Amino acid sequence: MNEENFNNLKAFVIKESSVDDEEITRETKIEDDLGVYGDDAIEFMIRYGKQFNVDLSHFMASDYFSKEGDIILPAVIRFFKGKSLTPRKALTVGHLEKGILAGRLDDEIISG
Repeated sequence: MNEENFNNLKAFVIKESSVDDEEITRETKIEDDLGVYGDDAIEFMIRYGKQFNVDLSHFMASDYFSKEGDIILPAVIRFFKGKSLTPRKALTVGHLEKGILAGRLDDEIISG
């Protein structure tokens, strides 16, 4: 992807994640670094797909984004049941860039 296209992606990420003081690189994680999760993440991804004409029909958002809502009570319950939180896969700006180039975003594109 050329730098102009990457700059367009960066501008989109900054606008849609409402951060303006974060340096956006290809390694920037959408949830961990930008704080996009839950319903906001779903809306972010839908707008990304429309903006850049990326097919998201096989993208499993629940693998990459935490749910909204109370995180304390479920954590306490997991602790007493001896269960751990299922780790989320990281989704980066670089992955979004790969999706634009491929015209689709799914596990194959992300991990490939």
